Amino acid sequence: MAVVRYRLVVVACWLAVLGVGLWSAIGLPGLLTGSFAVPGTDSERAAAILVHSFGERPEGTFTVVFRVRHPSDAGLRSRLQRRLAFAARVIPAGQATALRRGAGVLYGDVETTLRLQQAKRYTDGLRHALRSPTGPPVYVSGQPAVQHDLDPILSSDVRRGELIALPIALLVLVAVFGLSLAVAIPFLFAACTITATLAVVYAFAHVTPVVSYVPNLVELIGLGLAIDYSLLIVSRFREELARGGQVDDAIAATMATAGRAIVYSGVAVAIGLGLLLFMPIPFIRSMGLGGFLIPLASVAAALTLQPALLAVFGRGGVRRLHVRASANTRDVEDGLWARLARSIMRRPVAYLVAGTTLLLAAAAPVFFLQLTPASVSGLPGSPESMRGYALLSERVGAGVITPTHVVVDGGAPGAAREPAVTAAIDRLGDRLEHDPEAYVIASGGAAPYVDPSGRYARLIVAGRHEYGDDASRRFVRRLRDHLIPAARFPPGTRAVAGGVPPQGVDFLNRSYAAFPWLVFAVLALTFVALLRAFRSLLLPLKAVLLNLLSVAAVYGLLVIVFRWGVGADLLGLQRADHIEGWVPIFLFATLFGLSMDYEVFMVMRIRESWEQTGDNGRAVAHGLERTGRIVSAAALIMIAAFSGFVAGRVAGLQQLGLGLALAVFIDATLVRAVLVPSLMAILGRWNWWLPAGVARLMGVAPSQLPVK
Repeated sequence: MAVVRYRLVVVACWLAVLGVGLWSAIGLPGLLTGSFAVPGTDSERAAAILVHSFGERPEGTFTVVFRVRHPSDAGLRSRLQRRLAFAARVIPAGQATALRRGAGVLYGDVETTLRLQQAKRYTDGLRHALRSPTGPPVYVSGQPAVQHDLDPILSSDVRRGELIALPIALLVLVAVFGLSLAVAIPFLFAACTITATLAVVYAFAHVTPVVSYVPNLVELIGLGLAIDYSLLIVSRFREELARGGQVDDAIAATMATAGRAIVYSGVAVAIGLGLLLFMPIPFIRSMGLGGFLIPLASVAAALTLQPALLAVFGRGGVRRLHVRASANTRDVEDGLWARLARSIMRRPVAYLVAGTTLLLAAAAPVFFLQLTPASVSGLPGSPESMRGYALLSERVGAGVITPTHVVVDGGAPGAAREPAVTAAIDRLGDRLEHDPEAYVIASGGAAPYVDPSGRYARLIVAGRHEYGDDASRRFVRRLRDHLIPAARFPPGTRAVAGGVPPQGVDFLNRSYAAFPWLVFAVLALTFVALLRAFRSLLLPLKAVLLNLLSVAAVYGLLVIVFRWGVGADLLGLQRADHIEGWVPIFLFATLFGLSMDYEVFMVMRIRESWEQTGDNGRAVAHGLERTGRIVSAAALIMIAAFSGFVAGRVAGLQQLGLGLALAVFIDATLVRAVLVPSLMAILGRWNWWLPAGVARLMGVAPSQLPVK
């Protein structure tokens, strides 16, 4: 093997990648965003008009809140207005709006045309310019400030997650490998694959929006995948060495078996996450980018770095130190997994019915799943931006920071000032006065409500609830479906609803309109990939159906924990009536890929035994015996990695992390240890049926036909 021959060169190249990745990771946070923009929708059309004609971008607008005792004091208001105008100068083209009154607060905006990832960089400068030792307390909030304050929290949560995952991974690896230098291989593997992925993400972040959650996903999912893959390869390498072969021969045999399984597994993971790149939502596409790159980096390292490290470490490097030799074949055949395998072979139907019933019971609450585009209340409350938001929500209204903008296009310069258009805007304003959600309504016949050309006008509506709340989304639907049409704008005039609340509605609508196509594509491509891996028609179908049931069970458990609160306090999780809308989509893509890991490892080991013995029962039992301990160890490491999300302080990532951890637990225990072997025992020789025509189409050798 060329990799083994040039082992030191391969390791040196990966160490160079490690260095580049570390440098990239330092600069990545400044390029990240949290925008939910949805191209081609009314909310995006409104945003474009606000930028180009009004010189304002809602996602780049800061909200400044002064806590005062007497908000009606004209002198105080004038002084604070001057301070706000002075502070706005630290931002390129920043413009301060007039201060508005609330109960014990004065608040105003600093409007910019900057994108979110650009605007957040000026948060500290704006705060410094607003500080005064003698003035009232001041809070800088708004989307850019929230994003600025969220970035270090996400970075801290990753470190917290690693402090949980790494010791657990170390303990599991020592339990599997004993005291051996082999324990270091998975950590070297993980460091290289994660940093390589972050380097590529850093490059993409210069040309396309990348959301703030991506580094967390890359680091924690990458940690789990890398250690899993390395664990499986090192375990198989030690097994090959135990047969008395040379190191190079053992590496070749390991890569032909475990290495091949990892390639198929990595492809399955990449398929699910890679299809997110075709979703019409930049937020989800950027999540898919990170998720797609990490399994590819893991596979590349498994095929190059991993055999090079095995060659460098050699036989002595993976041998246990100061403990008895590893378990022999007799130990494996008399162990827990062997006994479970024999029990399942005797009563496969009973195991199948019991396991399926448990999954169906867990999946039942999925019918109570409710979604939200996002939730400000799901973010930590300690940063200044969130304290300002909480103060403004309490004293004025939760929707003040993220108002809805009704943008009217008159069709020609000056048209927005024509009587017919202004009359329609007035009628819309009158109807909004009677809407239960509209709290503050602002419009007028001059700037900032009409652009300099006179073609565009706008009406600003601040709601009573935050933008992800049901009441806010119902208001957007009323506005679009009833209130705007009832205003009777003249022919040639178009009114669209933009701002954060309509953007959230468009995010959910567009995402879940495309979601069924994502599901179909993932199912189809996964089926084809597994058909080639297993050389069977029924086993991929069985895997797809069991994974669908597992995903439904995870969705149901999320409802039980987060909405119904079962175990939420014990785990330190934020309760929520809604699951963030991106979470089920990303969970589906991720779970379908990750669950194939253990499916591929187990079934391909069963396939090896089947080809040697031709006895289905023995093959299934042998596969479970040989993979049960390793799969359990790999799953425990993966769960530990995902617990990093659960230990974080952001609700959406808590939901994602718990979903991933539950899915891996269900998959490694109930599905792979019980349902897969019981189904394979029932199917018998039909497991390996692959018609000759399908085999030719897939480019693989046909399997034997089943016999009676």
